[in-house]
Parts: sequence; C-alpha cells; structure tokens
Amino acid sequence: MTSPTTADRPGRFGAYGGSFIPETLAPSVRALTEAYEAIKGDPQFWAAYDHLQRTFVGRPTPVTYAARLSMDLGGAQIYLKREDLAHTGAHKINNALGQGLLAKRMGKTRVIAETGAGQHGVATATVCAMLGMDCVVYMGVDDIERQKPNVFRMRLLGAEVRGVSSGSRTLKDAINEAMRDWVTNPDSYYLLGSALGPHPYPTMVRDFQSIIGREARAQILEATGRLPDVVLACVGGGSNAIGIFSSFLDDEGVDLRGVEAGGRGAALGEHAARFSGGRPGVLQGAYTYVLQDGDGQIGLTHSISAGLDYAAVGPEHAMLHDTERAFYTSVNDEEALAAFQALSKLEGIIPALESAHAIAEAIKLAPTMRPDQMILINLSGRGDKDIFTVADVLGVTI
Repeated sequence: MTSPTTADRPGRFGAYGGSFIPETLAPSVRALTEAYEAIKGDPQFWAAYDHLQRTFVGRPTPVTYAARLSMDLGGAQIYLKREDLAHTGAHKINNALGQGLLAKRMGKTRVIAETGAGQHGVATATVCAMLGMDCVVYMGVDDIERQKPNVFRMRLLGAEVRGVSSGSRTLKDAINEAMRDWVTNPDSYYLLGSALGPHPYPTMVRDFQSIIGREARAQILEATGRLPDVVLACVGGGSNAIGIFSSFLDDEGVDLRGVEAGGRGAALGEHAARFSGGRPGVLQGAYTYVLQDGDGQIGLTHSISAGLDYAAVGPEHAMLHDTERAFYTSVNDEEALAAFQALSKLEGIIPALESAHAIAEAIKLAPTMRPDQMILINLSGRGDKDIFTVADVLGVTI
C-alpha cells in the first residue's frame, strides 16, 4: 500500500485520480509535473524543506496524551498529533511550504491559492511573505463571513483576498476561480491546498503532508512502545488525513478512519459526506467520489466547518475506501460542536471545527474499546478561527 501509483499510470489511485483539465491548462500542469518529478530525488530541495520545517514551522509537532478526555470517556486511551501547534495553526503549512519552495525554484513570482476555512490561505500568505512572492487568495464570500480572523491574517501578511460570490460561495467556487486565474496567468503558480485536483497535486500534497505520519508513528512508538489501534482524521479534501494515514498503510493491525462532515441532515445540500451520499465522477480535474444529483450536477454542500464544506474528496481516499484499507464515517454539526467544547474544557485545547469532527468520532468510538487499546487523532488545526462561528451558534455575544 505504500506506493498506490505506478510508473505506467502516474497520478492514478486504482480507478481514481488522473488529470481531467482543459487544454489551456495542459502546458502549466505539464510544467508543474516535470518540476515536481525533478525535485523528488533532489537532496538539496528536501534539506531546505526540512530546515525550514524545523526553524520556521516549528516541527516536530508533539503527540499529546489526552488523559482527562480518555478518563471521561472510558475505554481506549486517546493521543493527539498536535498540528495545531505548527506555525499558522494547522497542518496546511507543510504543503504550502513545500509548494512555495517549488514555485521559487520554477522562477515564479506570483502565487494563486484557494481557501475554505482560511488555514490554507493563511499558510500560503505566510510562505509567500517569507519567500518574497505576490499572493492572491480566492475565498467564497460565505467563508469570508464566517472566517473573518483568517481573512484579516491573510491581508496582514500581504495577500490579496478575492471574494467569490458565484455558486455555493464556498470552497468549490474558490477553486474554480483560482483555476480561471491560472488559465489567464500561466506564468503564475497555483498552490492547491488539498490532496485533490489533477495530477500531480494529490501525490505532491500527500508527499508534503506525509511528514505528519512519519513523526506521529515514531512518536507514538517512543511514548507507548506500540502502534495505535485506530488512527482518526477529519476528511474534507483529505490532506491532513492522507498525511497521517500514509505512514500506517502497511500496518494491517492499524484501523484507519476518516471522518466526513455529516452537516445537518441526509438530503443532498445538507452535508458534505461524499462516501455515504456521493458516487464516482469528475470534479476539478480528478475522478473521485462526488456529491451530485441524478443528472450529474454537482450538489450543494453544508458543514459547520468551512474546511470540510466541499463536494469531492481526494482520489487516494476514494481508492482506500473501495479497497477497505480505510473506513469513512460522518459526524454532524451538533456532534462536532459538542466535541469542540469537550476538548476545550477537558484538555485545555481548542480544536478547529474541522478537527472537532475527528474528536467527535473518538468520543463515540473510545467507550466501545478496551482500556489497553489506543486511538491516535490528527488534530489538524486550532480553533481560534472558529470562535465567532461557535459563539453565534451557542447564542453568545463576544
């Protein structure tokens, strides 16, 4: 399972993946693919990446034993991989840093990005400021409204934030606008934020995020002397999940579980659970599981968490789902909100609403397991950005 793609089928994960793009984008995608293939075996590139991970991002992030949450739930012992402690507050910086260095090597001076919850936008703006590149971030106007702190952070870092008012006015539409910009400005670099889109993005993003899994595997072994029974991560596009899953794929005794956004109901438009409500199709460059109606039109989505509010999922997750190497569940808005509050009060850690979906799944799962069993959760980000959303839902005035 360590290498799901093959030399004769690059960018394919079983039936999924590929590069379904307009001809106008083909030269840019080809140049990106060639550049990434060139740096994959370049020790100087990875030495620079690792150096900045240590001195700029603050890696390695720790693994924390959630003692009070474990005691409160009974059953399995819960550990957290603390991506919330990385610079900018989430796992997104790992990929943004890698792609930013690649863009610099390619001679690019202008970077385009999309963002939903704002964490990828902040990470990209941060890297562009550090490397001295212009940055334009596309963001749905609904997401701008619910993620105001991150919008201010991006602008403070020198990025131009462009609101997108078409379609659902969320992440899907931000990606559409970023791709249109790339078509118009082929000399720019499109820094896609998740493990989706056309090849090479799903592979490249996974490779940059795999640092999470390598660290977590070594840390949990050092702390406990064994591997976890379950690894949990929330899944929007799927970058934080594939980042931690990647180091456990060959460990058959480790159960991998992704947690999607169950939203507020089972009807199309009320959730973002692609594996329970979607079917295979093509969206924004890749063949994968997509939420769509009977006529194949892309469905609207909903989640209390902007970062999970997306109609498709990374193609490697689609392959892991079909082969049953990973299993995918969903958590609704109410459960995620309760988990957000529980982790805050029991552990002194305010999680991102996205990460709270994984916490909510652990809250349901841990009591069904034995005390000698272990759950490792990828806590993909911190929840400072979500305090206004949560306060509004709870009816609290800030």
